[in-house]
Amino acid sequence: MIALGSDHAGLELKNLIIKHLEEQGIEYKDYGTYTPDSCDYAVYAEKTARAVASGECKLGLLFCGTGVGISMAANKVRGIRAACCSDAFSAEMTRLHNDANILCLGGRVVTPEKAVELVDLFLNTPFSCEERHSRRIAQITELENRF
Repeated sequence: MIALGSDHAGLELKNLIIKHLEEQGIEYKDYGTYTPDSCDYAVYAEKTARAVASGECKLGLLFCGTGVGISMAANKVRGIRAACCSDAFSAEMTRLHNDANILCLGGRVVTPEKAVELVDLFLNTPFSCEERHSRRIAQITELENRF
């Protein structure tokens, strides 16, 4: 199960990705927003991030104008490693090396075709589990727990 969320600026891209997920037979849960009315991205970042952090959903996809604000908000939820990506290398490496659990995309930054490519890379790339990467994720978790 994939968690999705967006603000008004990311809604169109989120809806495009929903259609793509449905075509791929991938289950998802949409945490809003559902209208193009102006809204605050932190609200939807939290809902989506909590679903991932709790284990209700395996991974998450978040969308706002740039992908940056919504990633900053999502990363405030304990257990979340959200990454804003605009290129294929970053989308793949953030899963492979950083075990990111939420991909954030900017509706005003990436094209629909690029968004589909990045989502597919993110969802289909496993964490490498190599000792050096696992050690670094443990260090991130330790920092999170300390503060």
